[in-house]
Parts: sequence; C-alpha cells; structure tokens
Amino acid sequence: MTDHVTAHTASPAGISYPLDPLSADEIAAAVRIVRGSEVFTTSTRFISLTLHEPPKESVRSFQPGQTLAREVEVILTDQGKTYEALVDLAGERLVSFAQVSGVQAPIPFEEAIECEEAVKAYPPFQEAMRRRGITDMDLVWVDSWPAGYYTTDDAVSRRLSRPLVFVRFGPEENGYAHPVEGLHIVVDLTAMQVVRFEDLKLVPIPQEAGNYRAEDVGPLRPDLKPLEITQPEGPSFQMDGYHVTWQKWDFHLGFTHREGLVLHRVGYEDQGRLRPVLSRMSVAEMIVPYGDPSALHYRRNVLDEGEHGLGVQANSLELGCDCLGEIRYFDAYLADCKGNVMPKKNVICMHEEDVGVLWKHTEFRTDVPHVRRSRRLVVSFFATVGVYDYGFYWYFYQDGSLEVEVKLTGIMSTRGVLPDEPEKPKYGTLVAPGLNAIIHQHFFNFRMDMEVDGPRNSVVEVHVEAEPEGPQNPYGNAFFARETVLRTEEEAQQVIDPLSGRYWKVVNPHVHNRMGEAVGYKLMPGENAVPFAQPSAAFLKRAQFTTRNLWVTPYHPQERYPAGAYPNQHVGGAGLPEWTAANRGIEDTNVVLWYTVGVTHVTRLEDWPVMPVRRVGFMLAPTGFFDRNPALDVPLPPRHHDGESCNHSA
Repeated sequence: MTDHVTAHTASPAGISYPLDPLSADEIAAAVRIVRGSEVFTTSTRFISLTLHEPPKESVRSFQPGQTLAREVEVILTDQGKTYEALVDLAGERLVSFAQVSGVQAPIPFEEAIECEEAVKAYPPFQEAMRRRGITDMDLVWVDSWPAGYYTTDDAVSRRLSRPLVFVRFGPEENGYAHPVEGLHIVVDLTAMQVVRFEDLKLVPIPQEAGNYRAEDVGPLRPDLKPLEITQPEGPSFQMDGYHVTWQKWDFHLGFTHREGLVLHRVGYEDQGRLRPVLSRMSVAEMIVPYGDPSALHYRRNVLDEGEHGLGVQANSLELGCDCLGEIRYFDAYLADCKGNVMPKKNVICMHEEDVGVLWKHTEFRTDVPHVRRSRRLVVSFFATVGVYDYGFYWYFYQDGSLEVEVKLTGIMSTRGVLPDEPEKPKYGTLVAPGLNAIIHQHFFNFRMDMEVDGPRNSVVEVHVEAEPEGPQNPYGNAFFARETVLRTEEEAQQVIDPLSGRYWKVVNPHVHNRMGEAVGYKLMPGENAVPFAQPSAAFLKRAQFTTRNLWVTPYHPQERYPAGAYPNQHVGGAGLPEWTAANRGIEDTNVVLWYTVGVTHVTRLEDWPVMPVRRVGFMLAPTGFFDRNPALDVPLPPRHHDGESCNHSA
C-alpha cells in the first residue's frame, strides 16, 4: 500500500529570493518584451531564457522583503546567426541586444525534429533506404548529432548537423538495435536542407530485436515483496519556496535551461551561526567521446550540455518509479523555440534516505554500544540525453559532508558491422549479431564556486608520502601528509592519484579552528579517468577540460562553462584553457573549482539492451571546519521491535 506516501510540489506564489528559478509568468513576460522589440523577426527562434543572476554581493546581503532586479538572459538564432538579449522584467524593456559573432547557438529539440523530417523527405535518402529494404519512413529514426569541428567545412558560417540513422521493425521496437550503417548525411539547419549525402557502403541491418519493455522480456520475477518507506510524521526537512533547510544544512535550489539543477548559497548551521560552504554548484558541461576511428563514427563526440542543454532534456519524475518514499517535488519552467512556456513538472526530487551507521563504538570493557544511524537528504534530477539517461544526485549528510553522484543508464550507442569485419570488434563489443556497442567515455564537469566560511579562500593539494629511511624514520614505518598551497591556475591543473591518496582542500586562511588551523572543506575523488584520445584528436580542442580532473580559477561572473559559452561547431580552445592561459593568482581570493569526473565504458553484453545503473562521483567533506564530530548530537535510533533506544545505557 502506498496511500501514506505523498508527493508535494513546490509552486511558490511569487518570487521570494533573488536566485529563484524563472517563473512561468516571468518567461512569458520576457518573451513578450523580445517579441515586441524591433529586433524580433518572423524567423527568430528562442534558444534559451535564463535568470541573469544578481551580483554575489547583493545576494549575500539580501534580506527578506528586499527587492532585487529580475533580469533574463535570452539566446536567440535568426538565419544562422546568434544573438544575446538582456531583458529587464520590472522595467518591461530590452536592456541590450547584440549579435555574437563567430559562434553557433545550441541545437534545440525542435530543430532536431525538423532535421529528421528534412532527411526523411530527401529523395536520395529514401532511395538508400529502399536499397536496404526499408520503405516505411514512419519506422525510421534520424537522430540529429551536432557537427562538431573537424575541418573548415564545419565552420560556424553554416549551422550544421550530421545525423545518424536507425530503424524499427515495428512501432514499439527499440530502433537502436537496428542502426543503418554507411550513410554520411550533412544537414544545413538554417535552410533545413540536406547539403551532403553519401551512401558509402551497404551494410546489413542487424535483425535481432533489442526490446526491454516488461511485455518483451518474458516472465517477470514472482518473488519480489513490497518495500515500503514510511515517515508517519512527515520528512525532517523544511521548504519555503525553493529554500530548503535540513539537519543544519541550508540552501536554495535553482534550475536553468542549460545546467539543470543548481545549488545556491549552501551553508551549515554551527553553534547558532550559518557558516557558508558553497556559493553556487552545478553540472557545467559534459561530453561523451567514442573510440571508433571509422569514417562515420570518429565524430561521435557531443558536448551534450553546451550543444543541446541539460535542463531542457530533464525528465518529469514519477513517484514510486524515479523516487521512493516521502517525496517533495519542485517544478521549473523553460521555453520552446517559439517562446511558449514549457513546464517541467516534478523536475527536481527531494527526499530522505537511511544510509546505515553514522558512527558507532562499543566499549569492550562494559559491552555497552553507542551507535547513531546516518540519514541523508537526496536532491536529484534525471535527464535523457539522446540514447543515454543520466541521474544527477546531491547527497547531504548529517556530518557536514556533501556527496555528488552521477547515475548512468539508458541505451548504448551502436553501429552495424560488415560480415567481413573481425569477429570480435576492436573498438567495442558485439551485443547481438552484427551489432557493435562502441567503446566510449563519459566526462562530467562540476563547477563549484566556493565560499568556505567567507569569500576569500585558498586551495591546498594534499597527498601522502613515505618518510625516507634515516634518522627521522629509523624503523621504516613513517609516512605523512604533505600539503602544498596552489598559488596559480597553472599549478592547480591536476589529475587524481589514488595511490598517494591525493585530494584537494579549500581553506579560509582568515578563520581558524580551536587548534589554530585554517578551516576547510576537502574534495575527495572517487572513480575517475582522463581521455584515451591522442592529443591531436579534434574533439579535445573543444573539450580540453577533460584532460585534467581539477582546474581552479579566480571567480569571474562571465566564466561559467568549461568549454566556453558556445561550443557548438567551435574550433576549440574556449573556456578553461583560454582563461587559465593568463595563469592568474588563486590564493586568498574567491576561488572556483572545476572538477571533471570521467567514466571509461568498455561495453559488455550485460549492458544491452538497456544498461544497469553505473555510479560515479566525489565527496566534499569538512576538514578542520568543525572543532569536533558535528554529528554527535544526532538522536539515538530506536529499536524498531520495541521502540526502545539502541544504546543499552540510555
């Protein structure tokens, strides 16, 4: 039974905080103001509308009842050109409007659909499909892929897509089981016309079905008993619009077209004082480079956030399916190409989870145990990005730690193989006859605008070293943690080193704990990777952020995305490599951490036809931030069979 489980949606009546996501009314108003200006034409398309965040100093000093200007950043395209506008909502006016030269805006969903229609209507494409025995265009999938930048043919003077083709053998089939190989297609998205078409090779279409619906997989397991999560008195968190407090944590939620979920003003209450930890945190970019060098597949390297948008591809979540327990949901609002308000219902999920023991000790002399159970607050969203589905989870713990986890699932990207190709593909795995799931990597870059007990921080690299044998280590057993302050952007470009226990901590040199040390938070790496692509690989020029796990920059309001603001068809070098070339100082200032999480996916049969979740992430944990274990005051857990305390001495 689930009647005790409730799902409430936060729908604030008005904007109560300057970083609240844009409301439906605000988006409609911004669209109306742009449409009413002389710069708007019948061919203008809206790409994104995003809150123009006020200066950090204004937000930091904001008090309830105050009013800060609400402005909207608008990106538009018109005849292949990209424009930026800034809209003042209160003044109902266009503050600025300018063309951004030398770039292409992201590709919206509507253009991808129109691209599919243009390809299907193209007579040479129809003839190529007939050569393969396909006559029903309704069963054909044409997936629009960004063109990237590989030669001058990809220059931003034209707005391009290089689609991939799949086919279903029935209306409910998984088309990714049946890739149509050998077609090189280039579409001009401005004219919405096929500008290049080559039928390079006739490759048999894999025939085996790859369906995964319940009705397609045979008898389901009969022995799974109900699992209910109940909180009879409701959850322990409190919400006021998009403001959340839980177990001494305090933060605001945001949501953007490009990034999806954003955390603002994250702090922890300690001895009656709210101590800041983070000013802003989000997924800033991602890319999935594939390892197949063949002519049609070496281009599979999409910067999914910068070339499409992560928030716009976010799912509306369902109780009991995506989230389980005493759930609270948050809505967000975006806009489509025509400027129509696009609701994202239940796009953010929040709930509590029991996660085992928080701390425990049994005094062996008295046999008295002391134990506390750990609970965490989960804030998450899911996005379907082409074939893959990604869950982004932020876990808040009672000991002041904050964990970030990405859950990867969905369908692997596939290609057909020729009968005369090697029986075992070198660059992937056969998951069905004639069907290769290509080897690839996933990279996610998280931008963390730090504010550890104040806006002036420094970054310290820490690793463990063995003490050389000698007078200081006469028995050969000594080792210690070496700390090095990272003073410049160049010094801060680092990769993980698990064998040395390397981590990085952000410290406030102006605030000290009771032992006289600077307070801090440390970034603890989890599973990670760097690209296997050679330095000459074209995609690396646009995604240099993947070559380092850590970058650190001094805060600048315009430095928001590690591959630059407009990576679509960009020649490369924008974003982090461009900014850090100045090798600015990063000591005792407002620092921004850019942490890249990498996953190497050697594909396997068990990942087909839909992939079980794989988890990667990292942790932010206090280090000298508190004077002792901050979770000592967590209440004793009851023994569920009799309601008494687990502590025998209580």
